[in-house]
Amino acid sequence: MHICVVGLGKIGLPLAVQFAAKGHRVTGADIAPAVVAAVTAGRPPFPREARLDELLAETVAAGRLHATTDTVAATAAADAVVIVVPLLTDADGRPDFALLDAATDAVAAGLRPGTLISYETTLPVGTVRGRFARRLEAGSGLTAGRDFALVFSPERVRTGRVFADLRRYPKLVGGIDEESTRRGVEFYRAVLDFDPRPDLPRGNGVWPLSGAEAAEFAKLAETTYRDVNIALVNQFARLADRVGVDLAEVIDACNSQPYSHLHRPGIAVGGHCIPVYPRLYLWNDPEATVVRAAREANEQVPAYAVGLLAGALGPLDGAAVTVLGASYRGGVKETAVSGVFPLVEALQAAGAVVGVSDPLYTPEELAALGLPPDDGKPAVALVVQADHPEYRDLGAVDFPGVQVLLDGRRVTDPARWEGVRRIVLGGGNALR
Repeated sequence: MHICVVGLGKIGLPLAVQFAAKGHRVTGADIAPAVVAAVTAGRPPFPREARLDELLAETVAAGRLHATTDTVAATAAADAVVIVVPLLTDADGRPDFALLDAATDAVAAGLRPGTLISYETTLPVGTVRGRFARRLEAGSGLTAGRDFALVFSPERVRTGRVFADLRRYPKLVGGIDEESTRRGVEFYRAVLDFDPRPDLPRGNGVWPLSGAEAAEFAKLAETTYRDVNIALVNQFARLADRVGVDLAEVIDACNSQPYSHLHRPGIAVGGHCIPVYPRLYLWNDPEATVVRAAREANEQVPAYAVGLLAGALGPLDGAAVTVLGASYRGGVKETAVSGVFPLVEALQAAGAVVGVSDPLYTPEELAALGLPPDDGKPAVALVVQADHPEYRDLGAVDFPGVQVLLDGRRVTDPARWEGVRRIVLGGGNALR
């Protein structure tokens, strides 16, 4: 097949490489010339995606993967088009379809009869049929379901391990009609590989669903569940701190039987997915009080953590505090909805003099993000915001003068912090 992947970001580019590695001819389309130039050179435009460096270089060198800014032309030459363009939301969770609409219009302008189109971007329920099918029809003069197949197949991978996740998790596919679903299933079976999963009743290959709406709902439901679960354990952490119990012990005890799957508390919920997709769910279902309460509870954790720090250190006015980690998650150079922003804001509101350090970012990059870079001067307190693997080996010897460590991710080794008060969320405020 000749495949066009629209959007060469942290999901789209690994997808394009995966398709090309299976022997298909792939054109990646992106509106950013710098991204296209990097891909053309066989060089990943972002770091730390396992296997991407080698596979990208191989598929580009073999002539199976090309990149372009011309989405119209790439679509016109394709048998299948996969769209992985971000859907942004405002502070109230209202989706901003501008980028996806523009990508859809470009695809429509190059669309020819017989093409399969698959949206992988997470969307509110009803978007593929109610918005994009109409837009594709208006821009192409073709009819969805009759002249071209249209499906929704949500990405279900995690940055940093995309290729492994593509093999492990079932690929959900739902079309606007039965023929579209059949075409979508056929396509993904031809471009993906799967490791055996005997624990799943239907295996872990391509799972056809009853329609695009079911597939859209499934992605929103699974990510919203995670947000609600995390909010619950973050609430548990507050009680654990009040009553002097280590919540980690409680969670391990609860999860020893199969009906409990409690997640772990953390200083923030960040990234493109978990803090965003519940808002998309609420856009469909504004009366979902549990979902709304969970989102609000998770948004309050950075301020709660600052309160713990002040309780251990005393008033923060004028105190030098270093925040370790700008990324929303360890090992990933990405600050989308990162907890670093509300954390720094809460620290500064309490009067602290804040500096941010991250092994993946230069001081200049941090400043460009609006974050105060760490100036290297001794701090009296540290706050671990991201669970970068580099932090596991840190200790008191690396930060002379530090009195309190608030480990918001439980990534540090207690044995390395002798003489420093180490606090973890849900640790009962004990010295651990």
